[in-house]
Amino acid sequence: MKLFLTGGTGFVGSYFTRRFLEEGHEVTVLTRSARKGGEKGETKVSWVEGDPTKPGHWQESLSGHDAAINLAGSTIFTPWTSKARKVIEDSRILTTRHLVEALRGDSSPATLLSGSAVGYYGGRLDDTVLTEDTPPGDDFLAQLGVKWEKEALRAEDWGVRVAICRLGIVLGRDGGALSKMLPAFRKYMGSHLGSGKQWFPWIHMEDLFRIFLFLLENPHLKGPFNCTAPNPLTNRDFAGVLARALGTSVLMPGVPAVMIRMALGDFGEVILKGQRALPRRLLEEGFVFQFPHAEEALADLLK
Repeated sequence: MKLFLTGGTGFVGSYFTRRFLEEGHEVTVLTRSARKGGEKGETKVSWVEGDPTKPGHWQESLSGHDAAINLAGSTIFTPWTSKARKVIEDSRILTTRHLVEALRGDSSPATLLSGSAVGYYGGRLDDTVLTEDTPPGDDFLAQLGVKWEKEALRAEDWGVRVAICRLGIVLGRDGGALSKMLPAFRKYMGSHLGSGKQWFPWIHMEDLFRIFLFLLENPHLKGPFNCTAPNPLTNRDFAGVLARALGTSVLMPGVPAVMIRMALGDFGEVILKGQRALPRRLLEEGFVFQFPHAEEALADLLK
């Protein structure tokens, strides 16, 4: 297949680009800075320069591709000033809007896999199991998810198959949440956050890639999919599993919620709450996780 990626140079996107190439696919990556194809031996990568938050000539580049994969989105791991909120929202809403507009043509991709997040369900402190049928929450990330997904689903109006991928916390090497946790846990200074009772909806990077590949290869699949491992843990339990994987222990008390709120403001609530999201639809469709448990996922990522 010939694939068009937004966000293809980020933490998840760069991994996807490499893995799609290994699977024999061709990849076009939209980037804000011009690059030449074939860098580092990536002979099947094409680079298209453009700002996805704005319409432009880059939209013409989608012609001739089999599918578009929308992974763009500015990090939410920052204090949520009014400026930061706008950047977070525009990087998702405007990018998706302009990508969908580019799918109108007769030779445009017939499939769109568009990123979203389990934050769609809102931050929660309870044990409610969240499946794809669960209504959205009402906090900032939840309402952002509603608007984000609505933009992607507009592509159905002109016959494009749309699958919405609600990502959990992606665990991978050289970046993401795991890289932020490792230094403290290696020094016996890691611990749970707040009460530690909030759910931690994680997924191994390789399983996330395999989910996207699974959705591409099964053209009957559309709508929302929770892209999380089938065995989420509470924040406290995940801290214990991570410490054991590193051969250390959790010796420190939990980080007080008040300190997290003081340091991070509104974003702190995202850390202090979670979602017990389960990949019900993927399991029903027969997808098999390579890393269904955190123990085996961390053993692979830390080896």
